[in-house]
Amino acid sequence: MGGGNLHVPATSLPKLAAGPVGQQIHSIYKERLRQFTGNGQYSSQNLQAAMYEGRASGGEYVKLQVYSPPDLSRPTFKEAISHEFRDTHVGESFGPSWSTHWFKIDLKVPQNLQKKERLEFHWDADNEGLIWTTGGEPLQGLTGGGERTEWVLPESFRDGNSHTFYIEMACNVMFGNAVGDIIQPPNPNRYFQLRVADIVAVNLSARALFVDFWIIGDAAREFPENSWEEHAALQTCNSIYDTFINGHGTQDSILKGREIARKYIGNVDSSKVYETDEEPLVYGIGNCHIDTCWLWPWAETKRKIARSWSNQCDLIDRYPEYRFTCSQAQQYKWLETLYPKLYDRVKSKVKEGTFQTIGGSWVEHDTNIPSGESLVRQFLYGQRYFESRFGERCQTFWLPDTFGYSSQLPQLCRLAGMPRFFTQKLSWNNIDIFPHSTFNWVSLDGSQVLCHMAPANTYTASAHFGDVNRTISQHKSLDQDNTGLLVFGHGDGGGGPTFEMLEKLRRCRGLSDKIGLLPRVKMGDSVDDYFARLEKKAENGTEFVTWYGELYLELHRGTYTSQANNKRNNRDSETMLHDVEYLATMATLKDSSYRYPKKEIDEIWEDVLLCQFHDCLPGSCIEMVYQDCDELYKKVFKTGLKLLEGALSALGLDRNTSSNDELKAINTLPWPRAEIVRVPGTEDECALVTGGPGVSNVEKLTSANEYTASIKEIEDGIFQLSNDHFNVQVKDGAITSLVDLAEDRDIIPKGRKANQLVIFDDKPLYWQAWDVEVYHLRSRLELRPSKSYIVDEGPHMVSLCTETKISKSSWIKTTISLAASIQDQPSYVAMSSEVEWHETMKFLKVEFPVDIMNTEASYETQYGIVRRPTHYNTSWDMAKFEVCCHKWADLSEAGYGVSILNDSKYGFATAGNLMRLSLLRAPKAPDAHADMGRHHINYAILPHAGPLDHRTVRTARNFNHPLKIFRAPSSTPSSSAALLSSIQLKGSRALVLDAIKRGEDDEDVSRGELPNRKGRSIILRVYESLGGKARGVIEVDGEVLDVKKIEKTNLLEDEGEVVEGKEGRWRIELRAFEVATFRLQL
Repeated sequence: MGGGNLHVPATSLPKLAAGPVGQQIHSIYKERLRQFTGNGQYSSQNLQAAMYEGRASGGEYVKLQVYSPPDLSRPTFKEAISHEFRDTHVGESFGPSWSTHWFKIDLKVPQNLQKKERLEFHWDADNEGLIWTTGGEPLQGLTGGGERTEWVLPESFRDGNSHTFYIEMACNVMFGNAVGDIIQPPNPNRYFQLRVADIVAVNLSARALFVDFWIIGDAAREFPENSWEEHAALQTCNSIYDTFINGHGTQDSILKGREIARKYIGNVDSSKVYETDEEPLVYGIGNCHIDTCWLWPWAETKRKIARSWSNQCDLIDRYPEYRFTCSQAQQYKWLETLYPKLYDRVKSKVKEGTFQTIGGSWVEHDTNIPSGESLVRQFLYGQRYFESRFGERCQTFWLPDTFGYSSQLPQLCRLAGMPRFFTQKLSWNNIDIFPHSTFNWVSLDGSQVLCHMAPANTYTASAHFGDVNRTISQHKSLDQDNTGLLVFGHGDGGGGPTFEMLEKLRRCRGLSDKIGLLPRVKMGDSVDDYFARLEKKAENGTEFVTWYGELYLELHRGTYTSQANNKRNNRDSETMLHDVEYLATMATLKDSSYRYPKKEIDEIWEDVLLCQFHDCLPGSCIEMVYQDCDELYKKVFKTGLKLLEGALSALGLDRNTSSNDELKAINTLPWPRAEIVRVPGTEDECALVTGGPGVSNVEKLTSANEYTASIKEIEDGIFQLSNDHFNVQVKDGAITSLVDLAEDRDIIPKGRKANQLVIFDDKPLYWQAWDVEVYHLRSRLELRPSKSYIVDEGPHMVSLCTETKISKSSWIKTTISLAASIQDQPSYVAMSSEVEWHETMKFLKVEFPVDIMNTEASYETQYGIVRRPTHYNTSWDMAKFEVCCHKWADLSEAGYGVSILNDSKYGFATAGNLMRLSLLRAPKAPDAHADMGRHHINYAILPHAGPLDHRTVRTARNFNHPLKIFRAPSSTPSSSAALLSSIQLKGSRALVLDAIKRGEDDEDVSRGELPNRKGRSIILRVYESLGGKARGVIEVDGEVLDVKKIEKTNLLEDEGEVVEGKEGRWRIELRAFEVATFRLQL
């Protein structure tokens, strides 16, 4: 082909093969990675062996002394160091559970370690601890068990002299003192051995390479198989390992390994890694979610706060990009009171914006069980605390861990100045997957908050590669927004983020910028910054999806019932506080010498709000917590009774019903009442109470009175109770017939039994105190009574008692009562049960089958009504086999309905036409004695012609607010009566005047936390209760009260819109289920 010279291109490829080269077997090379950093059989040969450059221990360098306080006491620093310390040593054990031991440590750094790059003190007794300076300043918490066991020694300790500090040891681990399964009751005799107390020189390059390798190894394991990014990660890791082996684990081989790592993740040794222009998708925020009580008591929580928050202050100093957020005003107040130096340190961080307050509530509370006014006070007390201490209110309601979310929360959040909401608990649903991550949550009244649920499905992420990745891969709202919050840090038991977490996130960011594929994470922003970006998107046209009504958690349904006495105390305290505030408000207007007891009321509210923490009130804490609750409630009721008596005395009224003065009653509810009651101090005397609001008349009834009820045994074992409204037949304690005489209608289906006690086997999949599972319904067993007998034969009130043996050790006595009917007032059949309960994993309920058909039942919730299915058409419907209600549940059809009332219960179910009230459970974890003992339960069945309306709302409220009978001198009640009824709400009967109190910052009331308001004011809380627009009139008796103006304000009592009115009448209009707050300026 031609005779020219052929040009052959030059190549560096050898002409001859040097030998065979095989393809890597990926599974083997991936599995190999664990050898490099693991603690197993190769730890003496791998990177672990190079992590430390020296170690010193023993009495010459680390002298240990201990003081062990007696009786499980927790002395302050000042108290503890005043005692004599004895010598101790590594290897000694300390206990028992919940005890405290103070260690005095004299530390001397040996000469051979003094010039090392990093010196740390390592301490591990497998329990929690707190390091203190000799001046009484808490420095840092210690977790134990290999987690957060290091304290970076100050540079001043390198001088060769002895330096002293203290460690306060708490004999519990992060999750209490259970052995093995953390939710089991705590072991009271647990001891902890001090295993490590060493001065350690740390090889920072080796520690950094460890984290490099960790994240790149995660990329090799978690990036899509056969992607180039996965292959590159695996090759990088193996190259690092080979370099370490070939270099015999020297410092030079470690540094070369870091150079290899940089090719994959870039330079990640400072916060500058975040200073690129690349758009992030994941926003990291540290938190430590300390359960205010759970598997430990409040006393230990107070120390957990100090341990955890001191840790975070230290990390903020070391990592410029780090931002930490923390909720719960109660915890800040504890810190302020018990650890003032640390509080000042936290406050300085808040001011600089690195320690960020959030949440706006007193505690991270339950939202199912507290009353509407309790939810208001969570926000009122929380926001006022944050504003008074830190100069600003919270904009985001932060509630990552509670057991379902009330349908009125969005409205209350907006009224408390928080348009934003963060949570994640719905990721725990065990039936259906909640479909959104970022959405607008809409309340019953139409109010909305912008909600974000962490897509990684945790509020305690470990800041792993996978956590960053899942923040986008599991995001359910990417159509509207492709960013997510990564909320990381050890939680529940506290602790918060660690330095390893912050180091991992730096590497994740470097990897994203260098390689891609992993969503880019950013540090340094706040939660409010994140929500502000979402709000800006909405402003620019993004339409976030909406979710209307409650956020029902498909799990933890047993918490509506567990720890019954605690729930009763909550309901009773809420009722008492309503009355205290109403009467104290009126007393300040009658008697100028009477001081509104703001301090005492605040203290009661703070205690009640504390007990509403999301593990405490639901019933999922250890026994110690409920012992503490009992003591706290004793104080609450004692103080409340004293305040009631003080207010009544100022009003000229006396609770002593044994005197010869005239009997009167106090009706603290905002509508007239007419009821037959038993006269206090008598066995069978009855009286008719009529009137109110305020002072009501008491008329003793005689046998000749027109208001009568009767009872008779019409057949052997069959009893009939009657009044002008009902004929009730009872057999074996169950109601077999309940005839509404006016409607000629029996509401009990033929052959069925109402007030039938039933018991179920109750063994959930795991969470005993928390859960009841749908399969428990398959174990239904009717309880059969032993005898029934007449207790009251009338003529004004009749009752029948039935005794039932539940087991060898448990019994129940249920009294069915029927009072004489009073004209057009609703009449109901009341049940009062005394229960001796000593069961194991059983669930006691009472059933009411009714002749009513509807596919939805109605349940009272805070400030409104929730309607839920009575069928199981879908899994979403079936998931609501047990739901939360407040004072009533109702099943109605066109023209007729039945309501079930209660005075202390929250669990309910309506399946078809069967209404079922949950009474008692018997879980054995985490409290082995939960609900054991004596209980008193009141409930009632209220039939009603016509639809569900104000009659049920008011009768249930009456049922929970017994009339207060007292004696009044004939010379005093008239002025008090006029005052107590001087403010009334007229108009639509759907409107409820729920609270009357004094203004928080009135100059004669204020405690000086926030600026005073001139003059005096009265606050009214009003809500629409039935679900429709409602108009009303606030009427004020001008001869008694001089009201200058009325404002519609918010929950925080800010300046509001003036309400037009004249001649003592101010017209108001509320939308469906709206909550409105009015200030009456005097």
